[in-house]
Amino acid sequence: MADIISLLLPFFGLILIGYIAAKVTKQPAEALGWLNTFIVYAALPALFFKLVSRTPVEDLARIDFIVTDLAATYSIFIAIFVIGRFIRKSRMDESTIQAFAGAYGNIGYMGPGLALIAFGDRAAVPVALIVCLENALHFIVAPAMMAAAGDDKRSRGQIAVDIVRKVALHPFILSTAAGFLAAGLQFEQPSALRQFIDYLAQAAAPCALFAMGVTLALRPLKRVPVEISYIVPAKLIVHPLVVYAALTLAGGFEPVWVYAAVLLAALPTATNVFVLGQLYHVWQERASATILITTALSVVTVSMFLIAIKSGFLPA
Repeated sequence: MADIISLLLPFFGLILIGYIAAKVTKQPAEALGWLNTFIVYAALPALFFKLVSRTPVEDLARIDFIVTDLAATYSIFIAIFVIGRFIRKSRMDESTIQAFAGAYGNIGYMGPGLALIAFGDRAAVPVALIVCLENALHFIVAPAMMAAAGDDKRSRGQIAVDIVRKVALHPFILSTAAGFLAAGLQFEQPSALRQFIDYLAQAAAPCALFAMGVTLALRPLKRVPVEISYIVPAKLIVHPLVVYAALTLAGGFEPVWVYAAVLLAALPTATNVFVLGQLYHVWQERASATILITTALSVVTVSMFLIAIKSGFLPA
């Protein structure tokens, strides 16, 4: 138990510090903008490049792993969409945002830091693959679904160009692609460059978790949506269990890869779900509430999954 506490304290402690700092200093939400810019465009890309570029190429070519993980994630997406659309009788655009709330975890912000703390550098490659390829697929699915719902008035050509641009120019994907290239060419990084990348990468987890705490403090919970009753358990409990079952049944993966995927699946709803709601003017307030509630409850559920993994209750 002491090992679990020592593992979780730095992680959730940083979120708590951010939360307290926001409540005490009462800075406006806009003050967080430059920190988020640093995290998304400098620190996390440096971390992904570092992880991937220093990994043997053969470990980067596990298509079977990412396909299995994505299939498990999108089984949750489809299930939530069906519940929203055909049982709750919600509109297609609302059901789409609900589905993302149940399947799109905060893997970019929270995933790398927690996975590396929990499982060490061996978790680097599965984390990088999941973060980049899952984000890329989300960037494709979201506009496609909204176009089908009639919320996106752009032509198919404009939508396709925007999808390609978002996928090709996203800093996480660019940095990971650069890491693949460096690994493939066996590029020997000069010591100055390596040290610079290390400095940026070391800042990724603390800054991202602090920013998460600030965001929680500044986002008020105005109401609890009814959809929480099935989205929260789907995201925090069912999703990681489905990922665990899929990867275990498929077999052939190192335990640390399975555990890293389970941990990322257990993370709360991504803030990008709220951004999608804002972009298409649908389910915005309820998306914000879902992010807040899943993030608060993830303190308990993520801890439970880490305890289950460390104690051998979830054998891989």
